[in-house]
Amino acid sequence: MERSILVAIDGSLYSKHALHYLATLFAGQPEVHFHLLSLVPAGSQPPGGEWMDQEELLNTLQPAIRRQLASQQHCVANGTEFFLRHGFTAEQLTERVRLARDGIAQEILHEARHGRHDALVIGRRGIGKLEEMILGSVSATLLEKCHDVPLWIIDGEVDSRKFLVPLDGTFHSLMAVDHLAFVLKDNPLAEITLFHSAAMLANRPAIRPENFYDQWGKEWCDTHLTQPDSLFHAPRQLLIEAGFPAERIFWHQATKGIDPSRQILRRALMDDFGTIVMGRRGGEVNKGLFRGVSDRVLLMAEKVALWIVG
Repeated sequence: MERSILVAIDGSLYSKHALHYLATLFAGQPEVHFHLLSLVPAGSQPPGGEWMDQEELLNTLQPAIRRQLASQQHCVANGTEFFLRHGFTAEQLTERVRLARDGIAQEILHEARHGRHDALVIGRRGIGKLEEMILGSVSATLLEKCHDVPLWIIDGEVDSRKFLVPLDGTFHSLMAVDHLAFVLKDNPLAEITLFHSAAMLANRPAIRPENFYDQWGKEWCDTHLTQPDSLFHAPRQLLIEAGFPAERIFWHQATKGIDPSRQILRRALMDDFGTIVMGRRGGEVNKGLFRGVSDRVLLMAEKVALWIVG
């Protein structure tokens, strides 16, 4: 089954890190397709500009915006050339540069949804993570609003093909595994470690199969979510059924510490994991004083790819 990945780029070093990550992870996989997207703010529009098509609007642009468009067209062409040099075919690549009338983040999200892409990839700028959340960068805005398309945030140059998947027995964490299984089902080099923290502040898993029926069906849930080790068994089963090799699936449980987010990051650093895959609850859920584990991981993570599902 083909997988379609939307890659938002702007020619920066952070975009190049995202391209490097994707080329490393998906080399030699012809069923993975990339759509390279670059957007330029339209600036102030002439009267009636909201009704103009793209071609008409181009004729009204200020010279500075025209130069930005030309620059981003060059960046996207370079991105396509980068993938071609790394063994991908022209059939796996599409590209688009256009004006953004409603804000960069909103236009990226619109493209991700209406293009029916399986994931959205962005590079994260190297400012402090707390400041990023407060200042409202494009990545922070997408993180806040993008709950229906898996969001991959690439921080730094990542080469490792090892995946760390934190589990807590919830529907959200199993959905993250389901997404991972779909994306990596025929990846020849990836390794996956399923991880649970029994830290003081971690949620205690209480798996109720009926909560999963709508997604995976009663028979599957009653079989795989009622095992003594269902916390690890069910995610492993999803991966195996998708075609991921059982011999490249591992699991680990941490029993010491207070904060599961710190245990996740510590494990990623110690064992050279390149990607952390996490499910998250919807934005309407009150996460309290300590926020969610995925939020805290995002605030502290460096030089790692983060896949946020949900």
